[in-house]
Order: sequence, then structure tokens, then C-alpha cells
Amino acid sequence: MGPEIILVIILAIVFLGVLSSVKVVNTGEVYILERLGQFYKVLEPGWHFTIPFIDFVRKKVSTKQQILDIEPQSVITKDNVKISIDNVIFYKVMNAKDAVYNIENFHHGIIYSTITNMRNIVGEMTLDDVLSGRDKINSKLLQIIDEITDAYGIKILSVEIKNIIPPAEIQQAMEKQMRAERDKRAAILQAEGQKAAEIARAEGEKQAKILTAEAEKEANIRRAEGLRESQLLEAEGKARAIEAIAKAQAEAIEKVNRAIIESGTNETVIALKQVEALQEMAKNPANKLILPNEAISSLGSIAAVADMLKK
Repeated sequence: MGPEIILVIILAIVFLGVLSSVKVVNTGEVYILERLGQFYKVLEPGWHFTIPFIDFVRKKVSTKQQILDIEPQSVITKDNVKISIDNVIFYKVMNAKDAVYNIENFHHGIIYSTITNMRNIVGEMTLDDVLSGRDKINSKLLQIIDEITDAYGIKILSVEIKNIIPPAEIQQAMEKQMRAERDKRAAILQAEGQKAAEIARAEGEKQAKILTAEAEKEANIRRAEGLRESQLLEAEGKARAIEAIAKAQAEAIEKVNRAIIESGTNETVIALKQVEALQEMAKNPANKLILPNEAISSLGSIAAVADMLKK
């Protein structure tokens, strides 16, 4: 082998060493760098130069939020019902060094911590409590697992229960119960609807009666006002008639007085009174009229009075 070939080999080895000494860390990742088999430092995103054959990248760790889907697990409740529950864990690596050196595999640590503590929590609850208390289970799991994974440099962001699957016979019983509840709500709604309809009908009848009573009241008021007006008009007519009669009588008396004054005797007045008495007695056919001689002799004076009144 010639010296030229040896030089080319040496230059290639140097080039590869220089090329391998440049480490490019992408955003959202960090590198755990070891020097001579010991932890040296954490390489943040960017360009980094390392010593070939001395520095070694132990592991690449993602610092982005990650999702861990846990397979369904069988859990027994406090009332001895076997159910299946699966979870989803949202987490983020906060300390890459602890996540690499404090546990062999932090994914397995999160999974087994979740399964174990979920069984402990659900084992203290009845089936009804489990079905209605998802938020309670999630919050307890989050608190417990976050405390455990804090030693791994992991931050648990959220724990969510995906599904709770009870046995088939329990599901059938729950479906029957739900159907009964729906029928019950439907019956209640129907009864409330009928009640509302009856109330509306009663209110309508009540309103109709009120309107009818108000209409009759208005009619009675108008009828009374019309009757009152007719009575007032009749009374006014009678009053005018009485007034006319009184006026005529007053005029007649005035004429008689004037005639008395002109004749200067009271015999005319006496004769006039006799005539008025005779008229009143003649109105009743049952009365018998007996005229004395003095009355007959006074007819002449009555005729004179009559002529006087005509004049």
C-alpha cells in the first residue's frame, strides 16, 4: 500500500470524525451527551461540536407534549362488578436527564403507575359512583401519577378515561333503566302538557265569562242610561205640561181677578166657584146632582160671567 493511499485513508477518517463531531439538535428535542461513558450535558436545539470517539449521544428525548394511550384494563368495583377501563395520558418531559437516568423506561413507569392506582381508586367506589364520577377519578389519578413521575422529570398534564365498559348483563339492566326513565319523563311531559292545556282552557273560559259579564254590564249601563234619558224627557214633558197648565190657570185667575175688579162685586167669584164644583161633580156618573132654587136662579149670573170671560 502506497503512502498516497494511506494519506487518503487518514484524511477520510479525519473528515468522518469532524463530520460526526457536529451535532444538530432540532427544535422540540434534546440530546443526552455522555463523555467516556458518563453523563456530560444536555444538548439543546441548535449546532453543537463534540469530540469524536470520546463523546457519545446516549439518547434523543422529545420535549413536546406527548400522548400515551393505555389499553383497557379489568377493574373490580367495591360492589364486586368487573368493568373495563382504558385511559389516555397527556405528559411532557421537563428534565431529560432524570427521564433517562432515573428510570429504565419512563413510558412503562407511567403506564404501570396509572393502572395500579386506577385499580386502587375504582376498588373503593361502587359502579354507580364510577359511572357518574369520571372527573373525580381523573383528578385523583392526575394528582397521584404526577407525584410519582416527578422523580422521572415527567409532568403529567392530564388524565382522561376513554371508556368504562360494564358487563353485558349490567349494560342490559342499564338500558332497561334508561328506557324506563325515558318513558317516565315522556309520561311526565305528557301530563304537564295536558295540565297546561287544561289550565289554558280554563283561563280561556274564565276570560270569556269575564268578557261576557263586562258586555252585559255595558249593555245594562247603556239600557239604564237610555231609560234614564227617556224618563228625564218624559218628566221634562210633564213638567212643561204642568207649567203650561199652571200658566193657563194663572192667566185665567188673572182674568177673573181683573173681571172682579172691573165689576166691583163678589157674586161673580161665587158663581165661578159654583161652576167649578158642578164640573167636578159631573165628572163622576155615580154622583146625583140636586140643584136648589138659589142655584138655578144664579145661572143667569153665571151666564153673565161667561160672557164676561169670553170678552
